Amino acid sequence: MRSMAEPVLQLRALSKAYQVGGRPLPVLKSLDLDVHQGEFTSIMGSSGSGKSTLLNVLGLLDRYDSGTYHLGGVLAKDLSERRAAQLRNRMLGFVFQAFHLIPYKNAWENVALPLTYQRVHRKERYRRAMAVLERVELADRADHLPGELSGGQKQRVAIARALVSEPTLILADEPTGALDSATSHLIIDLLEEVADEGRTVVVVTHEPDIAERTRRIVRLHDGVIADDRLIPRRERSTPPVDATEAAR
Repeated sequence: MRSMAEPVLQLRALSKAYQVGGRPLPVLKSLDLDVHQGEFTSIMGSSGSGKSTLLNVLGLLDRYDSGTYHLGGVLAKDLSERRAAQLRNRMLGFVFQAFHLIPYKNAWENVALPLTYQRVHRKERYRRAMAVLERVELADRADHLPGELSGGQKQRVAIARALVSEPTLILADEPTGALDSATSHLIIDLLEEVADEGRTVVVVTHEPDIAERTRRIVRLHDGVIADDRLIPRRERSTPPVDATEAAR
């Protein structure tokens, strides 16, 4: 049963179009969507369905045209760049397929970046970064540069970075797209643990087996929600993990 509390994110009749050849091209069409605290939701859809645009809107990286989007009760409409950045820094954590780690900073420095923007003292940044690196089992790689890490390790560093500021909502854009199958399921295990602790996690993916690991699948088709279903825990896919691959 879903919580009756105020949703972490709420869309009402939200629409978004891009100008192509001087004409509007609708991408998101009158979407209604509520996602509550602790929900682990995947968004699926073919190329051009609008899922990437939706994630950008949810992450306050792109504006919408009409309707409403409330993030933690705040209306995310016509926000200044400064206010949008403040809201992102306070409420959102991002995980990307391409990791987006800074190559000349080591693992703990990459993890600590959101705290740098919050002007947290360096000693405290280090303490908190090491705590989340310990959680993702990479404390022993804290001084390693991204180029010295495997793909799975880079993604765990990216997840640690998303968690370090204790955000309300984690947005993950194809977080397993560059990983092997075993490592992909370990990453989803980690995101599931985060949701179990009460954080809200939204994953954009094109991989059905990854979506089936979440608790709710929202399918987009041509900019509209074509399907929205809950997945009982017993039905979720939990394939065996090969220990050799998982260690990479």
